[in-house]
Amino acid sequence: MPRLVGQIDLAKGEAILDAAIAVLGERGLAASMEEVARRAGVSKQTIYNHYGSKAELIRALVDRRVADITAPLEMPGADEHPEEALASFARVMLQALINPRATAMMRLYIQGATEAPDVARAVFEAGPKASRARLAVFLAREHADGRLVVADPAMAAEFFGGMVVGTYQLADLLGVDRGLTERQIDTIATEAARRFLRAYSA
Repeated sequence: MPRLVGQIDLAKGEAILDAAIAVLGERGLAASMEEVARRAGVSKQTIYNHYGSKAELIRALVDRRVADITAPLEMPGADEHPEEALASFARVMLQALINPRATAMMRLYIQGATEAPDVARAVFEAGPKASRARLAVFLAREHADGRLVVADPAMAAEFFGGMVVGTYQLADLLGVDRGLTERQIDTIATEAARRFLRAYSA
C-alpha cells in the first residue's frame, strides 16, 4: 500500500518523539528542529511533513503520554470493574505527573507559555483536556456491575482528576519534596477510586 503524504512509519515516529524529548530537555523551547531531526536520523523536512510545526510535535509528545496514562480505562475488564480501572488510571496519572522528566518538560512549557502560546495551547489540549475527556468517555459508558451512574461525565472527570492530583503536581513543579512513595501513591489512587465510586454509586 502506498504511503500517504505526511505518513511515516511507527519506528521513525517514535524516534522523532524520543529525540524531541531529549533535545527539548537540553535546549528548552528554543531547541531547533534541525537538532531533533539529526538525533532522530531523519530530515527536518520529514518532521515538518508529518507534524507541521514545533507546537504540533509537542502536541504529539503530550498525546503519547496521555495515551499511556489513560490506557487502564481501555483494558479488558475495565467496564466490568470500574473501581479497579479508576484506581489504575489514578496510579499511572500520579506517577506520570511527578516523574522527573515530565516535571522538567512541564516547567519548560510553563516558562515558555508567554512567548509560545501555541505550544502552551497544544500542551493543554493534548494533555489535561484530553485526559479528562477520555476519562469522561469512560464514565459515560454503561458498566457491567451497575455501580457507576454519572449524570455529568465531564464534571465528574474534573472532580476525580482533582482528587488524585491534589497539590502533588504543583509541589513537584515548585521543587517542594512531598516524598511520595509507591505505597503512598497506591493509597491515594485506591482511596480516590473508592470514594469516587461511593459518591457516584447507583
